Amino acid sequence: MTSTDPEKNVEAGESPAAEVLGRQGIQSVETAMLILLALESGGGALSLSAIAQASGMQPSKVHRYLVSLGRTGLTAQDPASGLYDFGAAMRRMGAEALRRTNEVAVASGHATRLRDRTGHSVNLAVWGDRGPVVVSWAYGTRPLPLTVRIGATLPLLTSSVGQVFLAHLPTSLTGEVLAGEVRREGNNWSAERREDLAAQVRADGHAVTHSGVLPGLISVAAPVFAANDPLPLAISVVLPESLGTPEHLADVTGELRRTVQEASQELGHLP
Repeated sequence: MTSTDPEKNVEAGESPAAEVLGRQGIQSVETAMLILLALESGGGALSLSAIAQASGMQPSKVHRYLVSLGRTGLTAQDPASGLYDFGAAMRRMGAEALRRTNEVAVASGHATRLRDRTGHSVNLAVWGDRGPVVVSWAYGTRPLPLTVRIGATLPLLTSSVGQVFLAHLPTSLTGEVLAGEVRREGNNWSAERREDLAAQVRADGHAVTHSGVLPGLISVAAPVFAANDPLPLAISVVLPESLGTPEHLADVTGELRRTVQEASQELGHLP
């Protein structure tokens, strides 16, 4: 006897031809995606009940799916807290998806060559839902007191990369992230100060921060533009304050400006 459930038919060994022709899809795959999307929207590790609420399913059903997703490495459960988050396989796929983006691949190549010319650490960032996201990091010959992980989110106001996005993205994209940072910073960032900063970055063509994210570090960032993508990327050079003499900083900034111009031209952007 044949089940009327197309998913059960396939699982029972039925030919998938009718499934493909009928465009019916696999319900269990869609259900698993709802759980992964709930994890994404949570912004961090979540409890079983939080995932169930976000996905609109019963906790017992969500748990069964999490077991299977965990076996494939798409999710992982922290043994101490019991919270769930993306697993190693999901992180690898996310990094690979970013790597395959043409703009990122082109800009990454230019960023690496910039590292080779200057000897300083260089990173590439794109805009994400929660702010600038580091998608590549090339360590230089000068040691730095930090370890940067791919996927890290940088602040919008106090990092040079963030200031580039602040200057070149519409407030419809940056508004929510900006509002959260302003609340945390208190009265240090008035609307007038933010507008002056964005205007200065646009006029200069780059942003510079001294001890913005970590004490003792200078970061210089500039935007990379593509022909068909209104969202810029940002390349930044990070160096110790001890090496940031005016002459050397000018040389590094000049190399950065040349790099982003060449990368933008390769991506088809017309100034």
